[in-house]
Parts: sequence; C-alpha cells; structure tokens
Amino acid sequence: MKPQMRPYLSCVTAFRDGSDSPSAYLERCLATIEAKESDIAAFVSLDIAGAREAALQSSKRWQAGDPSSPIDGMPIGVKDIMETAALPTGEGSPLFEGRNTRRDAAVVAALRSAGAIVLGKTVTTEFAAVSPGPTRNPWDPSRTPGGSSSGSAAAVACGMIPVGLGTQVIGSTIRPASFCGCYGFKPSVHALNRGGSFDYKSHSVTTVLAASLDELWIVGRQMALRCGGDYGHVGLQGPLTVPPAVTPKAVILLETAGWTAASPEAKAEIEKLVANLWDVGVRVHTRRTHADVAAVEDALATASDLAASINIWEDQWPLNTYARDLDESKISDIMRKRLRSAATMTQEKYGECLIERERVRSIYEMLSSIGAVCLTLSASGPAPVGFPTGDPTFAIPASILGIPAISLPGMHVDGLPVGLQLMGFKGKDSALFAHAASIARILSNLQD
Repeated sequence: MKPQMRPYLSCVTAFRDGSDSPSAYLERCLATIEAKESDIAAFVSLDIAGAREAALQSSKRWQAGDPSSPIDGMPIGVKDIMETAALPTGEGSPLFEGRNTRRDAAVVAALRSAGAIVLGKTVTTEFAAVSPGPTRNPWDPSRTPGGSSSGSAAAVACGMIPVGLGTQVIGSTIRPASFCGCYGFKPSVHALNRGGSFDYKSHSVTTVLAASLDELWIVGRQMALRCGGDYGHVGLQGPLTVPPAVTPKAVILLETAGWTAASPEAKAEIEKLVANLWDVGVRVHTRRTHADVAAVEDALATASDLAASINIWEDQWPLNTYARDLDESKISDIMRKRLRSAATMTQEKYGECLIERERVRSIYEMLSSIGAVCLTLSASGPAPVGFPTGDPTFAIPASILGIPAISLPGMHVDGLPVGLQLMGFKGKDSALFAHAASIARILSNLQD
C-alpha cells in the first residue's frame, strides 16, 4: 500500500477556526507511529509526554490567534546526529548509545522557538556515514530506505511526522527522499547553522525532509530566521512565505556519472518529463546541445572520487580519538578502514582536492547563464532490496558543488518511488523553490 504523508500546513486554517488543533494532529501522528513503527523502525527515541504538553500549549496559542510561527505545533523528528536537550544523541553508534549532551543544536533550538514540537530522534547511519541502522523502507520493508537520513525520510513518507531534519555530505537526504517517496531539500552549503550537529564536514549541510514542498521551505526559512547559517554566513534567505511558482524559460538536463547506472525505466520517466517541458515551451539543454553542459558533466565525471577523498581526510578527527580513547571494537569495519585510509593521505593531497572542488564549482556556475535550474534523477532507480544505503552517485554533484537541491516525488518504477532532482545555484535557494513549484505541477500532471 502506498504510504500516506500528512502535510501539517494543510491544517493551519482548521487550527485557526478551531475545527482542528495541534494536539489532535499530534495524536494522529502518534497513532500512525503505534501502527507502523514496529515494521519501519524510524525512531531511536520518542518524547511523547513532552510532545503532548508542547502540543497543548501550541493549541492554546492557535486558539488565542497568537501562534509563534506558521509551524507552531508541528511535530518534527530530529536526525540522531544533532543534539537535543531532552533526548539522547547517539550518532547511530554503540559508542554513544544513550548519551545525553543536555543541549539543543542550533536548528533544534530555533524550531522550539518557532513553537514546533521535537517528537523524537530519527535513525541515522553510523556517524551519518555508510553503516545502516534498523530502518526499513515504508513502500517495501525488504528494501533500504537509503541513508544516512533514513529514519526521517521513512517517518515522513508513512505519515508518522510531516517533517524530519536530516543532513547531507554525500547523498544523505536526496537519496532517501527518492527511495521513500517524500520531498527532500539540501540547502546551499552554510545555509543552516550546524552548531550542535555532528555532521560538519566542509560541504555537509543540515537538511529538511517533508510531506510537501511548502513545508521544506517554511521549516528551513523559520530555522534560518532564528539561528542563521554557519558562523560567518547569514544563512538561508528569501520570503517567509513559499516562493510563488515561476515557470523557467530554460532548464538543463544533467546526466552526470550516474546516467550509465540508471535503470532504463527511471531514464524513461525523466525523458517523459523532458518531452513535456518542451511541449509547454520550456527549452531543455543537454550535453549534446550545449558545450557548457558538456564541460560541466566532464568536470563532474570524477565527483565521487573527489568527495570520497575529501571525506577521508575530514573523517580522521574525531574518529582517531574515538579509536584511541574509546572502544574501537564499537566502530564499524567501514569506518575503521576510512581511518586507516586517512593516515595515508597528506595535507598536500587534501589541499589539491579543495582546489579541484573550487574549479568544478566555478565551471558549474557557467550554467546559470543558460538555464534557471538543472534537473536529473535523485537516484539510479527504486530502492534496492537489502539494507546497504544504495548508490549515491546522482546526489554527489550537488554536495560537491555546495548548491541547493530538491528531490520531488512523483515518478515511479514498478510501483516504487524514484525522485526527480532539481539543482539550483549557490545562495539562490529561493529561486530554486520557485522553479520547483512549477516543475512539480508539470510532473503531477504527467502522473494523472
């Protein structure tokens, strides 16, 4: 059965007139959790009593006509890589199971200030990397939900919560959004304050997974309004309301290195969209029609290797202290292998990787003069059977480039979701949402 997502913002009018309330909404979420959590395993921990009290106070604010924000009362899951004062932060590792740092990450504090409800901590892979947790795909429990933001994606997709926080340094949001069939937003690098997040590599970001495109933007914007971006960066900017839809005059189809691994059925879905874009007057550039597109795809050909090299160097701390000062046997073989690889990498090599990353970013910026947005697949096909997190190749370019990206649900292969990924330009997240709203409508029309 198709999982049922439950947008929160669709209920706001009912909160205002008293026909619904955040308390009632929360109870519907809790009922879904009770019914599905044993099969999906999206959560590490829940704060039900605290959530009910917070929902009661939110209901009173809505009744008085004085909500703290549009997301006042919204139940949200927080990826267990970010600190929460009332719940443990285990980072998906036996090393830190049950650890409570007794403080909120910056974005979590911002959510509480906006009146949102931190309902629980969602499953992450170990250290937001590769080794999977127990979460299952809500469309088919024999398949992976993706990673590393697996719990947030699965919980949103099956209606446990309307929004979950995630992170991404490789494919940790765009890929699980695709596999689970929800909306996913990876902002521009530095757009959301990562204070209190243990996923803080040089191109990692805090992300949002949601039941609607509107909620991606509103939640991201409300967090940035209160805590800004990483220190030294003003953070996500734009209207407080959802940017109105703008149909782009031209878009760019990026195949990248993932195209050869993509299933024929997934390619057919995106090619059907491309044909429809032409039909409604949107020009579509490809590497075969524009030299700048070919140059970008050539520059991105080794993005996977580049991302891996940067991550290996940046993984060495604090993994080296974990291995030295804690119980190394509780670190996965994969992460211990990364630590050994980091020991063979030089500072000079790391510097060369950073220079190459900047070179690729500058080449990509050329595309802003020929198209409003780039589109590609979010993943090579539906979620694979088994529980490795899946091929991240399609998600890596946006991560390396530091640009905003959105995964839109709506395409399907063999009855399973495959996301459409839209990629914008650094710092122009609001413009990406305006174009995404238009393309989402076109995509929806194709599915009717």
